[in-house]
Amino acid sequence: MPKGDETRQRIISTAAPLFNQRGYEGCSIQDIMVATGLEKGGIYRHFESKEELAAEAFDYAWTFSSTRRRQNLDAIPNHADRIKQHIANFVTRTGLPGGCPLLNTAVDSDNGNPVLRDRVRKALRNWQTMLHEIIQDGMKAGTIRAGIDASATANRIISSLEGSMLISRIERTEQALHQALKELDEFVESRLRAPASRTRRKL
Repeated sequence: MPKGDETRQRIISTAAPLFNQRGYEGCSIQDIMVATGLEKGGIYRHFESKEELAAEAFDYAWTFSSTRRRQNLDAIPNHADRIKQHIANFVTRTGLPGGCPLLNTAVDSDNGNPVLRDRVRKALRNWQTMLHEIIQDGMKAGTIRAGIDASATANRIISSLEGSMLISRIERTEQALHQALKELDEFVESRLRAPASRTRRKL
């Protein structure tokens, strides 16, 4: 990797947890200068604006977090078990400091940062698509009940996880997250898993 690209990537990876913890307004260029050891000119040599850097930092944070949540899913043959593992990964595998970048940046960008809002919307669509595809593939394979509304189910899972994340942050306890894990686990078993699939799993 050329030195300029390496420096740019180092700035992004250093800025990502700062933006994720402090938000766009709460994270200053001075904070990033201190964290990276670079002067202001050294940062703006690679980014036209703070907004551009924040957008790249969000993409980095989201890729980092979502990769950990999707880790080893493809190795799980049963699609119901694949969904359950993804949910468990969300709850148990910590990402960057500050919590879920999707939730943080969605709230942070709601008051008028269209660039960040577009990045958040794209990340959400990617998450929805990933779950939608697992459910659709599961119905074709016979591991997920036929007739499931894949889009509605994906949104139910995402909203439950993100909502419980918000409550957990407010209450400063992981109780809500673990309640969501238990309830979604029951939902997958009672509403998503195909009966024949459940029987084979117990044999």
